[in-house]
Amino acid sequence: MKLGVSTYSLFQALKSGEMDIMAVIDWIADQGGEHVEIVPLGYDLPGNFELADRIREKAASRGIEISNYAIGANFLTDSEEAYQQEIERVKGEVDLAARLGVKKMRHDVAQSADRSIANFNKQLDRMAEACRQIADYALTYGITTSVENHGYFVQHSDRVQALIQAVDRPNFRTTLDVGNFMCADENSVAAVKNNISYASMVHIKDFYLRPSHQNPGQGWFQTLQGNYLRGAIVGHGDIDMRAVLRVIKDSGYDGYISLEFEGMEECRTGTLIGLQNIKRLWEDIE
Repeated sequence: MKLGVSTYSLFQALKSGEMDIMAVIDWIADQGGEHVEIVPLGYDLPGNFELADRIREKAASRGIEISNYAIGANFLTDSEEAYQQEIERVKGEVDLAARLGVKKMRHDVAQSADRSIANFNKQLDRMAEACRQIADYALTYGITTSVENHGYFVQHSDRVQALIQAVDRPNFRTTLDVGNFMCADENSVAAVKNNISYASMVHIKDFYLRPSHQNPGQGWFQTLQGNYLRGAIVGHGDIDMRAVLRVIKDSGYDGYISLEFEGMEECRTGTLIGLQNIKRLWEDIE
């Protein structure tokens, strides 16, 4: 297991201008992170190959790996032309991932106001074809692409599996986010058991959970079934994190684990405590 941090965890500091991406990489290395996951939020990276070179060189100079490049995408477009344009845009992001030197890349797949299983089944072939074309392109670089359980429409563990099986490419897997299953009202431990064998990358995230009839007010968002979530420091929230990490460890997964912090606490404090908690819990599991 190689433990590191998504740059998304430091989004507060990036957005405010307190840190730039180079300072984030330094900070992660200083905390003992073994890798950095590049998420282009809070800095302008898409199409910027010069910055990609600087990021790659900075990480190498600090002795940490760049594990993954994670971007958004949506293949449920209004026209065939827009569909093809989105595929080509994501292929361009694959080129940038290769410039970063990564062998793993996550792209989103779809957003839809109609989140029903009927609509998912209707759109599955279209989504799979786009992912297949991008995976085939990424293979020329030796890159494994993946879908994250993210964005409500492709968030349930079974829907993620259905897409992976429809794409039917060995280099198309899932970036498994242990917290995001809660957005689809799935128990994290059960969902991780379902999907850990398909994981090319693992995100560790925690949430506080409240039922739909107990609106906690500002700072919370709703799940598909109307329950309430708020980002938490890993180990402080309502996910049984010890059980989740036991499932991951017992599965034999030995790849990158990336901390994602999106709580209300100061981002460096929240990220550091989360890192410490993951290390402690992982070491405690026999």
